[in-house]
Amino acid sequence: MAGDMKVLNALDSAKTQWYHFTAIIIAGMGFFTDAYDLFCISLVTKLLGRIYYHVDGSSKPGSLPPNVSAAVNGVAFCGTLAGQLFFGWLGDKMGRKKVYGMTLMLMCICSIASGLSFGREPKTVLTTLCFFRFWLGFGIGGDYPLSATIMSEYANKKTRGAFIAAVFAMQGFGILAGGIFAIIISAAFQACFKAPAYEEDALGSTVPQADYVWRIILMVGSIPALLTYYWRMKMPETARYTALVAKNVKQATADMEKVMQVDIEAEQKEHAVSSVKSGNEFGLFTKQFLSRHGLHLLGTTSTWFLLDIAYYSQNLFQKDIFSAIGWIPAAKTMNAIEEVYKIARAQTLIALCSTVPGYWFTVFLIDRIGRFTIQLIGFTMMTVFMFALAIPYHHWTLPGHHIGFVVLYSLTFFFANFGPNATTFVVPAEIFPARLRSTCHGISAASGKLGAMVGAFGFLYLAQPEDKAKADAGYPAGIGVRNSLIVLGVVNLLGAFFTFLVPESKGKSLEEMSRENEDSAEEGAEVEDH
Repeated sequence: MAGDMKVLNALDSAKTQWYHFTAIIIAGMGFFTDAYDLFCISLVTKLLGRIYYHVDGSSKPGSLPPNVSAAVNGVAFCGTLAGQLFFGWLGDKMGRKKVYGMTLMLMCICSIASGLSFGREPKTVLTTLCFFRFWLGFGIGGDYPLSATIMSEYANKKTRGAFIAAVFAMQGFGILAGGIFAIIISAAFQACFKAPAYEEDALGSTVPQADYVWRIILMVGSIPALLTYYWRMKMPETARYTALVAKNVKQATADMEKVMQVDIEAEQKEHAVSSVKSGNEFGLFTKQFLSRHGLHLLGTTSTWFLLDIAYYSQNLFQKDIFSAIGWIPAAKTMNAIEEVYKIARAQTLIALCSTVPGYWFTVFLIDRIGRFTIQLIGFTMMTVFMFALAIPYHHWTLPGHHIGFVVLYSLTFFFANFGPNATTFVVPAEIFPARLRSTCHGISAASGKLGAMVGAFGFLYLAQPEDKAKADAGYPAGIGVRNSLIVLGVVNLLGAFFTFLVPESKGKSLEEMSRENEDSAEEGAEVEDH
């Protein structure tokens, strides 16, 4: 058996080379685009409210009604969840590479289409926006299991964690790029089309050209994806898929010799195909899968679910937190484009100071201290900081204490990214067998997106003040920001407990983690006995 899988051993022990970095960039640009597309919507929701839901004579600028706001912010998540399950499954059926091109094209087309929504009526504009955001999400969903699986199957044993984490870390740059681009566009429009603040001139504060701002911000998301399309198509299928799933060791060896500049001795090629059979062919819904990987799947799905509740509730409501602590002035004191500028500036600062560094801490340390430790530390610190924000919440809202609030808030983000946000993405790509790897990663990611929806919408309603009179227009009374933060603290604590179900994959080969080599070795022995 040893001879026929030399290609996989060669991959495991290959030196880090130029090819690994191109793979990180090709897979990473997908993630860069994903993050840009998912998060840029929160930069423009206030603007959409001003343009399409202006009420004459109101003291406050127009804002999206609760159900519209939930739809605009959440429809991409619904698409992502569906895409993760569908493309995850398809990636195991058709191969990683074929499906990878499909998801990218879908993302490019829908990115452009969501900025070209039809009509002038609020209803038609927002309906088309939601329609294309759903399919954009569907494409983004496919990128999760495929990027992770491709990277884990190309990487060597020693630095695999860092490589997969580096692909994921491109998300940080995507969020950053979204913020920076929004700052540039809004500053440019601000300079060209001067407008008074809302309180001075309600109608005049939103110039007609403001309608271009949100469209341009959404459409630019297609550029990075288009740029990498050609390279994605040139990548060969991963050797592990070709050898273990498509059972063509010869092809796998040829592919890898081309890209890795290594000469893999390929004796016993004919023997290879015959010995990789049966025993290890159990499917997802079998007793064997349940006994071997059932708890692992529970671990990866539950931790990702709990993390995303906390992560997305923070991320989408940054702008509300900023206005609560006075970082963003009251809406009526600004014109429409100025508001986009201020929101983008605040989000970019947080991304720069905590989101991006957190991701890269993970990249540098994941193969040294291991996935388990990083995830446990992350969840624990997030719990601590959430309670530190929640318990003396009143203290943080008083003038002069805002800086402390922002520092603690940034630290929560830092430990989400140097912690479970990165590890929940890495681990499912390593611990399941090759022919179910993409499917299981898709299932884990989809349960994360379910958490994101709970976080995003649950929090939208929960964080409303307890006094209905003070709640935002159209919302019922909630439990207030302080109690919501306590709930999130508890969620993080649960995440730390569920982490104990996930095995450590540091320094082990993929076949060792999924026990694929045991089966093959047993079968090899049986063949020799006869």
